[in-house]
Amino acid sequence: MLSKLLALGTTLTGITFSHLPAHATTTAPVASLTAPADSVSTGTLKLGKQLIPYHTVAGTLLIHGQHYDDSHDVLKQRHELPESTGEHKDDSTTKAPPVASMFYTAYFRDVAATEKRPIIFFYNGGPGSASVWLHMGSFGPLRVSTPGDTHLPAPPYSLINNQQSLLDIADLVFIDAPGTGFSRINGTDAQKEFYSLDGDAAAFTHFITQFLARYHRFNSPRYLFGESYGTLRSAVVANKLAQDESLDLNGIILLSQILSYDNDPDGVTLHPGMDLPYVLALPTYAATAWYHHSLPKQPKELKTFLKEVEHFASTDYLLALQQGSDLSDADKQKIAETLHRYTGISTSYILRANLRLSGGMFEHELLQDRGLTTGRLDTRYSSPSIDPLGKEPLYDAQSSALSSAYLSLFNDYIRRDLHYGAETPYLSISYDANNNWDTHHDIPLPGGQHASTTPNVMPDLAMALKTNPNLKVMLNGGYYDMATPYYQGVYEMKHLPIPASLQKNISFYQYPVGHMVYVDQQTLQQLHDNVAAFIQNSVSH
Repeated sequence: MLSKLLALGTTLTGITFSHLPAHATTTAPVASLTAPADSVSTGTLKLGKQLIPYHTVAGTLLIHGQHYDDSHDVLKQRHELPESTGEHKDDSTTKAPPVASMFYTAYFRDVAATEKRPIIFFYNGGPGSASVWLHMGSFGPLRVSTPGDTHLPAPPYSLINNQQSLLDIADLVFIDAPGTGFSRINGTDAQKEFYSLDGDAAAFTHFITQFLARYHRFNSPRYLFGESYGTLRSAVVANKLAQDESLDLNGIILLSQILSYDNDPDGVTLHPGMDLPYVLALPTYAATAWYHHSLPKQPKELKTFLKEVEHFASTDYLLALQQGSDLSDADKQKIAETLHRYTGISTSYILRANLRLSGGMFEHELLQDRGLTTGRLDTRYSSPSIDPLGKEPLYDAQSSALSSAYLSLFNDYIRRDLHYGAETPYLSISYDANNNWDTHHDIPLPGGQHASTTPNVMPDLAMALKTNPNLKVMLNGGYYDMATPYYQGVYEMKHLPIPASLQKNISFYQYPVGHMVYVDQQTLQQLHDNVAAFIQNSVSH
């Protein structure tokens, strides 16, 4: 094994790795909660004719809970405590405060004057997801090859040179949330501290502040890049950085946005009277039916068709749903027939559903005549129905199709090339975090007041924009994303409680893919170009 490690000056499809002597003889285990350890390696990325030398740090930062009193010496209190992925039951007289070691992989381009080079902090969502998906699929120097919209063959998989990497214009930091990936938590009530909307946001705020200090990057243009629940996290973190740390951001890049759980098309059936999610999901239903050629009459051009559906959704459909039981049978029939024309779902099914199709109902029903269900994360994907007589799918077609490739290649890459992790499991999804997540949120109010509510962080993003009117926000969404429908993101942005003059700070982009916009190379190139322009336009010159 040692000979293989020392020989890793090998070239991986355009990227050459070599390792610093101090890290070339062993693979570092996951850092304990008291002794974070880093592994440093170097590489060269070839972008066209351009060679970009860089170095990578795979490591951890120690993060305390949001109410930690730093007048105590936490290391002395904790040096005897075993590592844990859950709550530590401490029956001793000294209570250990909650603490997290947050794992990150940082890519730094080797250039002079790095202190003014843009830096982007990436994270996925869940809650309870590690950053492996963005790390291995979007803008790092390597990415997973995922052609097509079908289940990938079994290994070996392809890890390829990423021609769409953003390393040419920014340094990149991929962060695992507490309790996910190689990040670990411990201490009294650690789950209660970190497995919550506000505790998680506080941890990321402290991580970013520590990272800027450790690498002397306080004067670098700085950006947040969150996907899915990570967009909700970004809104809170952006506001906390500004209000608690006096640190302005240059920009926030949102991918597959959800800022309010009230707009979720999956949980809507549990909340009678909440009709808006049906309205916001309808354009995604239409796009999906168009993609699978399941419409009664197939329009030629998608974007024009979606504009028509968006207008119907926000006018006649919304008004019909708002009437509830007062809607006449004739009008109900008319709306059902229009929904059939836009979604491909039978009129009789729509009537039985009382004009209200949840995301899961649509995914399960659209292709039932073919024995298939569509994906949720990306409705272009389809796979055999587990229960043809059921109401909703029992698994996600895209997740099933791609997860093995992402996790196989990441686990090999992080250990073989970045020399981190040893035999420690990498928790791509922490079901412990997901199942125990506290969604209550302390929203900011005028005059410094706060109120607790279920997840709606639109006030946080609005506060960040109003207190930093130079802040730029970029919204990216996929037409075929059922988890966070693109029209939902547009609606949330256009209903932020901000002055009309600040709407110009927000830019909107949609792509012909699903939740993980980056899985398609052509679309990834579009995303790259849009993000690069966003960064260049939001840096003061």
